[in-house]
Amino acid sequence: MSEDIPAETVETAAEVNSVPNGKGHEPGEEITASAKTPPAEDCENPHRTENAEANLPDSQEFLSGVEDKKTTRFTDFEGKTSFGMSVFNLGNAIMGSGILGLAYAMANTGVILFLVLLTVVAALSSYSIHLLLKSSGIVGIRAYEQLGYRAFGTPGKMAAGIAITLQNIGAMSSYLYIVKYEFPLVIQAFLKVDYPAGEWYLNGNYLVVIVSLAVILPLALMKQLGYLGYTSGFSLSCMVFFLISVIYKKFNTPCPFVNFTFNGTASVLNVSATDPGGEDDPACIPKMANLNSQTAYTIPILAFAFVCHPEVLPIYTELRNASKKKMQHVANISIAVMYGMYFLAALFGYLTFYGEVEAELLHTYSRIDPYDTLILCVRVAVLTAVTLTVPIVLFPVRRAIQQMMFPNKTFYWPRHIAIAFVLLTFINLLVIFAPNILGIFGVIGATSAPCLIFIFPAVFYIRIVPKEEEPLRSVPKILAACFAGIGFLFMIMSLSFIIIDWTSGTSKASSGH
Repeated sequence: MSEDIPAETVETAAEVNSVPNGKGHEPGEEITASAKTPPAEDCENPHRTENAEANLPDSQEFLSGVEDKKTTRFTDFEGKTSFGMSVFNLGNAIMGSGILGLAYAMANTGVILFLVLLTVVAALSSYSIHLLLKSSGIVGIRAYEQLGYRAFGTPGKMAAGIAITLQNIGAMSSYLYIVKYEFPLVIQAFLKVDYPAGEWYLNGNYLVVIVSLAVILPLALMKQLGYLGYTSGFSLSCMVFFLISVIYKKFNTPCPFVNFTFNGTASVLNVSATDPGGEDDPACIPKMANLNSQTAYTIPILAFAFVCHPEVLPIYTELRNASKKKMQHVANISIAVMYGMYFLAALFGYLTFYGEVEAELLHTYSRIDPYDTLILCVRVAVLTAVTLTVPIVLFPVRRAIQQMMFPNKTFYWPRHIAIAFVLLTFINLLVIFAPNILGIFGVIGATSAPCLIFIFPAVFYIRIVPKEEEPLRSVPKILAACFAGIGFLFMIMSLSFIIIDWTSGTSKASSGH
C-alpha cells in the first residue's frame, strides 16, 4: 500500500493526524497488530523502517506501511528537533503561571511538607510519562487520541481528545487572562499613570487581541513544534530571570515588611527583624510544617504543577533519532529543571513574606512598592513567558481537533491555519466577554488534568500492553491501577474543594490557578 505513494505524499501525510486508519481499521487487524510485539521496536524508530520499507515481506507491509507512517505522521520530515530544543519545549509546556502561586502553597504547607509533596508529584509525573511512552512504543502510535482509540475504540479517542481540548483551552484562557489584567497595570506603572482616563493602550481587551495577533498567532501557525524551541528557550530564560529576582529580593526586603500605603517610603528601612528585646519576630520564622484550612487547597495546585502530558507525544514525534529511552530523558530533565525552579521560587518567595504571601506572588511585592523597577521588569518577563507558552499548548488542541473531526485527511495548510485562528478567536472572546468563566475552567481543570496525568496513561497502559507480556496481576499493571486510583482521589479532592469554595462564597481555589 505504501510503495505506490510517492515519497512526498507519505511525508506530508505527516502533520495530519491522519492515516490513523489506513487499511488497519478493522478491529481484527488492530488486534493482530498490537499482539505482534516484535515490530514495536520498528515503530519506535520509524526512520529505520521507512528506509527498509521496500524490502519488507508482505506480512509486515501493513505494520510498516500504515503504522510507521502513522508514527511520523505529524511532521513532514523525519524528526529533526534536537534533544535540547525538545527539553525547552517540554519545560515550557510544564512551566505555566502556576509558579506564581507556589510560595503561597508553601506558606500553607510548611517548607518540609511542601518539598515532600513536590517530590512525590514530580516522581508521579515522570512515571506517568513512562506509561505513555511504553504504550505508544507497543502500538507504534505517538498521538494521545490514537492511544485512546487503540485501548477503547472511538470512545477512548474522543475522551482523550476532549480532555486535551478542554484542559488546554482552560490553560490558554488563564494565560491570556493574565495578559489582560497584568499588562495594562505594567504599562500604567511604567508610564506612572495613577488614574487611567480610558486610554486604549491601558485597556486589557485591546492588549490581549494585539498580543494574540502579533505574537501568538504567527507562532501557532508553525508547521512543527520543533520550531518553537527557540521561543521556549527564551520563555524559560524569562522565568529564570523571575527566579533570580525573587532570590535577590529576599535579601533586600526587610521583615516584617511594611505596606507602601501606610508608610512614608523612608520608614521601611528602619524596620529590623528583631524586636527591641532582641528576639526574632515570630512572623519572620519559617514554618517547617504547617497545616491549616488552606493546606488542602495547595494539594491540587501542586498535583497539576507538572501537567505537560498532552505535549509529550507531539514532542516525541519530532525528536531526532527518537527512542523511548531518549524521550524519557527529555521528560526527566524537563521535570528535574522545573522541580528545582519551582522549589527555589516557592522557598525564596515564602522566606521574603512568610505568612503575608499572597496567592499571586508578584502582587505581594507591589504592596511594598508598586513602582519598583525590578519587579516591573519581572512582571514583563512573566507576561512574556506566559504568552510564549500559549502556542505550545495550542498544538495538542489542534491535533486533537484534527484527530476527532478530520481523522483521514492529509496535512492541509488552510485547515491548519483555520483551526489555530478559530481557537484563538474563541479564547479571546472568552477572556474579553466572559472572564467569570474561569471558575468553570477550574472545574474542567479539576476533571481533565487528573485524567490526562494519572487516569488515561494508566488505563491505556493496562489495556494496550498485551497480557502475554504482562498479565493483569503483574507488578507493572497493579502499579498502573494504583496510579489511576491516585488520579481519581485527586479529582474528587479538587472538585470537592471547588464546591466547598462556591458554597462558602470564597474563591481561594480559583486564585491558585
